[in-house]
Amino acid sequence: MAIRLIRQNGDEILRKRAREVEKFDNKLKELVDDMIETMHKNNGVGLAAQQVGILKRVIVIDIYDGKGPIVLINPVIIKTKGEHEVEEGCLSFPNQFAVLLRPKEVEAEYYDLEGKKQKIKAKDLLAQAICHETDHLDGILFVDNMLPGTLETIKPE
Repeated sequence: MAIRLIRQNGDEILRKRAREVEKFDNKLKELVDDMIETMHKNNGVGLAAQQVGILKRVIVIDIYDGKGPIVLINPVIIKTKGEHEVEEGCLSFPNQFAVLLRPKEVEAEYYDLEGKKQKIKAKDLLAQAICHETDHLDGILFVDNMLPGTLETIKPE
């Protein structure tokens, strides 16, 4: 496992659409392990493969609820319910936060590391993270959907 460099705002890879994963092999598992380690090292809730320079439809999420990280490969949001304002940040935008409208609940289909199709129902923070990271896979950044005038930069201590 290795800590990977997180691509920062302005890196063109963050604006590209990721390609679907076709091979569920050890190389994919290594990427996922690196992504989880990188996310945890940077105190993140989620990470998309583009953020570490890989154009693959892979996201990892850990909302620190004791259940451990989840891995979604080729995720597709198939249903949303409700809407609420949430504050978001992003590891590719250090110390910046904004308010967005996100669904309260989502249902998504994805593949696990073994290549088996799965379904997840999520609400609140997990739903928010799935939306945020899935947006990354399509080259959409949280600042693209923020409510006007809500972007804040926090000075690191």
